[in-house]
Amino acid sequence: MAKRKTPKRTIIRWVSGLALGLLLSVGTACYWILTPLSLKSDVVDLAIEPGTSVRGVAQTIVASGVDTSPRALWLWFRLSGQSRTLRAGSYEITTGTSPWKLLQKLVRGDESLRALTIPEGWSLAQMRRLIDQAEGLRHETRGMSDAELMAHLGRPGLWAEGRFYPDTYTYGKGSSDVRIYQRALQAMERQLGRAWNVKNSGLALESSEQALILASIIEKETGQAGDRPLISAVFHNRLRLKMPLQTDPTVIYGLGSDFDGNLKRIHLRTDHPWNTYTRNGLPPTPIALPGKAALLAAVQPASNQALYFVARGDGSSQFSQTLEEHNAAVERYQLRRQNASGKAQ
Repeated sequence: MAKRKTPKRTIIRWVSGLALGLLLSVGTACYWILTPLSLKSDVVDLAIEPGTSVRGVAQTIVASGVDTSPRALWLWFRLSGQSRTLRAGSYEITTGTSPWKLLQKLVRGDESLRALTIPEGWSLAQMRRLIDQAEGLRHETRGMSDAELMAHLGRPGLWAEGRFYPDTYTYGKGSSDVRIYQRALQAMERQLGRAWNVKNSGLALESSEQALILASIIEKETGQAGDRPLISAVFHNRLRLKMPLQTDPTVIYGLGSDFDGNLKRIHLRTDHPWNTYTRNGLPPTPIALPGKAALLAAVQPASNQALYFVARGDGSSQFSQTLEEHNAAVERYQLRRQNASGKAQ
């Protein structure tokens, strides 16, 4: 029996149908890839842990609130050729995000970062309260003492005050607060090292540790940025002459929680390690978190012979070389202002 030949038209129809099916499949896939995903809320928080497989990433995306097929996402990631470059991290998926845009976000590591700013001159206690209250952080150091914190950071026995660089630090949701402290600690060590490397010759300082202590005092005493080198000069001149530094911020720091905002004469007369009225030289530790400008001012003081300064009331200071000049400045800028304030009341 002779075989029936398949008509050419039938073959053409099969090929055409197959081609059309492929085109429709490709078209459907392209449409899905470029169409915004359906979300269960306006913003979906997504956390991808390190070591998560591609399939696991797809499943995590869906479990986080993206209404789509995890298999479809997995196939898309695999067929894109970029599945090996997906990055762990914390992300925000917003309305209008398509599978294409989602892939690009994960490949770039375009995390949803939060920012935390530590101002210059803050105390460590203020910094710790800010970090403890920061949203999105994993609070592993909350409840640790300062000594325990430093030991956890690999600096056991080191006084914690002044060791962290004031700056703005970004972090992903779910990040450990330990990382913030590590970065701030390392940043301060770098900045202090750089400042010490460009110090002036003939300083009244023996080590970078003393420079850090002095910088913290300068930071607390400065009301106007341009005064930092002049304030530094006053302290260097006093250190050379072995005069007490007589700076209020160190006394206040030593009082700790006993300070109620009103510095009294008895406070200046009560001896403790940070009382620079009763003791010569620098206090034993930093008293605040100094910034870059204060660190540089500590090792690059202005060239003058001033031994005193007093606040003018506008953020700047008046500098004097003699006690007579200083007393006149105090009369002009402080006592008169206090008297005027008393009359106004």
